[in-house]
Amino acid sequence: MSWMRWRPAMEQALYGEDGGFYRRPEGPAGHFRTSVHASPRYAKAVARLLQEVDEALRHPAEVALVDVGAGRGELLTGVLAAVPPALAERLRPYAVEIADRPAGLPESVVWTDRVPQGVHGLLFANEWLDNVPLDLAEVDGDGVLRYVEVAPDGAERLGGPLAEADARWAARWWPAEEPGERVELGGTRDAAWAAAVGGLASGLAVAVDYAHLRAGRPVFGTLTGFRAGREVRPVPDGSCDITAHVALDAVAVPGLHSLWTTQRDALRALGVSGTRPPLALAASDPTEYLRALSGAGEAAELTDPAGLGGFGWLAQTVRMPEPVGLAGLAGLAGWRTL
Repeated sequence: MSWMRWRPAMEQALYGEDGGFYRRPEGPAGHFRTSVHASPRYAKAVARLLQEVDEALRHPAEVALVDVGAGRGELLTGVLAAVPPALAERLRPYAVEIADRPAGLPESVVWTDRVPQGVHGLLFANEWLDNVPLDLAEVDGDGVLRYVEVAPDGAERLGGPLAEADARWAARWWPAEEPGERVELGGTRDAAWAAAVGGLASGLAVAVDYAHLRAGRPVFGTLTGFRAGREVRPVPDGSCDITAHVALDAVAVPGLHSLWTTQRDALRALGVSGTRPPLALAASDPTEYLRALSGAGEAAELTDPAGLGGFGWLAQTVRMPEPVGLAGLAGLAGWRTL
């Protein structure tokens, strides 16, 4: 049986050219439901945030929307349909994705496997960092953190002690001492996010994911798998998605103004409301009532604190004033400055 650490196993299982999960033609939407797929209101909220970034940047000649981990371009397509014409004329949309460009995508979308450099605008990473491969560690019976190794069938064993860089990361961001406690070593994600944010000459970078902070790390980790809409055992053979929640406080690039909140509060501040329409509307305009009721249901799903609304949002500004939307969000109790 061939054993390896989780990071290379995830890399191969998710992104390998021969059978990697994210190279499959059906894309992520064929296996799990994200905020983008749940409702067009999500793309409309991102479009509103993009408009505020454009305003804060004083309407540059070209404003970029960089969708990192773009799937099949669903978010970009929705935002392009939602922005006003004056902004659409200056908008340069980038889809950062390793899969092949899907058919039917608007011609204006630049499909690339690399984050563009030197752009001005909004960089948005929705459920990307949770799929950046990382190593796992576990405290052994002697109190020593050791790498977790995995076999192709998902079986695990403990390997050697941590390298110095990983040991430093664990000590700072995810201290663990009791035998059996696990650490998801996030240094690779910190580096990936820093590289993505580094592509902005000016603008706003937003990472959205299931997340946790240092005070509330999960004792046994969060690594899991998904296939065809169901949570499954994480097996690194390309048959399922493999994901782990994100230590968003560790990910934040030092030196930038940073805010953290839940998706529930972020979307509410961007105009997404799950308030049901008044019953009187059903009598006066039944069609409009049904439309509004459907929209309220979609908004409720996006902001459900036990579901999609529980996602963490990390927002970092790069050489720009704080957008109006973020200034409003910062006043909410749910926002924290990192």
